[in-house]
Amino acid sequence: MPTTRSADGLSISWEEWPDADPDGVPVLLAHAFVSTTKGTWADTRIIPALVDAGRRVVGVDARGHGRSECPHDPSFYGEASMARDLRAVVDDLGCTTYDLVGYSMGAIVALHVAAADPRVRRLVVAGVGAAVVERGGIDDRVVPGELLVRALLTEDPSTLPLRVTGFRKLADANGSDRRALAAHASVRSDEPVALHAVTAPTLVIAGDTDPLAERPDVLADALADARVEIVPGDHMKALTARRFRELLVAELGRGA
Repeated sequence: MPTTRSADGLSISWEEWPDADPDGVPVLLAHAFVSTTKGTWADTRIIPALVDAGRRVVGVDARGHGRSECPHDPSFYGEASMARDLRAVVDDLGCTTYDLVGYSMGAIVALHVAAADPRVRRLVVAGVGAAVVERGGIDDRVVPGELLVRALLTEDPSTLPLRVTGFRKLADANGSDRRALAAHASVRSDEPVALHAVTAPTLVIAGDTDPLAERPDVLADALADARVEIVPGDHMKALTARRFRELLVAELGRGA
């Protein structure tokens, strides 16, 4: 897999699906916390759906995740740093414009990118809601950062509250570097998102029972040009809903 060197010297891994049009405007994908490009976008059949719709697709593994470098020092982490990595990948691709999709943590990353990079043509963010406006990122009242750190580092996962056991199980199933993930969890939402600077037309997608994406209209109202679509499911199941894929293809499958 190709890699990009970040501004602070980390190796950032990414993968490209150019089957439809290797020279077309790409769709860049930013995945969820504890996941990877494969877990969030390939295993859910979203990448095949976009490729079948004629789009060139690029998935980036965030620092601390997947095949990207995984330092244990918290100073390397935060969604703003991940956003700079994604922009560096775009620089390496030589793209003058691209579409961008992010889910959960990846949605915060995507919003940071879109606020700073005029090359973003269209934006889709999902798995987030009013907390981006009111608390600066993922809703830490639902999943506190310190609880995530405990979930990732404890030697006895049986002691964990139910709301974080899924993160630990996924980290273990993926063979993730849990110390790296905990380092990120300790500094999430390190910089507020400049929502006023996001000018790309934006689609906000939220699951109807997703506690991390409540009141998505508040987020849409904070953006210059955004609309909301609701799909069935909680934070995990919304991503696999057929309606989710249909919305992405309808929004981004209109050719380059």
